[in-house]
Amino acid sequence: MSGVAARTGLDVREVEQFLYREARLADEHDYDGWEALWTDDALYWVPAGGDDTDPERQMSVIYDNRNRIATRIKQLKTGKRYAQSPPSNLRRLISNVEIVTVEGTDTVVGANFLVVESRERGTTMWAGRTTYRLRRAGDDIRLAYKKVVLVDSAQALFTLAFLI
Repeated sequence: MSGVAARTGLDVREVEQFLYREARLADEHDYDGWEALWTDDALYWVPAGGDDTDPERQMSVIYDNRNRIATRIKQLKTGKRYAQSPPSNLRRLISNVEIVTVEGTDTVVGANFLVVESRERGTTMWAGRTTYRLRRAGDDIRLAYKKVVLVDSAQALFTLAFLI
């Protein structure tokens, strides 16, 4: 076990399995399962315009605390989120998973991703880098923070009404 893994109790294989499950739940629109992965103090952030923005001072694509995550899920589950009616067909690839550091009880993890979204307008590819803060909760891992930096974040984006 690496030094980071020894301090957190998380090894890279366990982290990868968690990230793959999170991706599958989002791809398959299992909103209850996806929402259950989050801690009560969670933050979900997709910056607009690059990686080095301040979400308190600059616009973000998504900047949700735990209550807003729950609201987003409720909206998606109504079937009345017209940007997702019918829901996008999604598949994502996760790669270059690495345990970066430990911050208190959180393990900071980085990973690259590619999401293929199929809609009536055609196929769109979304690529970027995600930073996660994962936290052990008993025998489970929970998601305390997810920052998704899109490769094209400085450009005009299609509606991002699914879980990225």
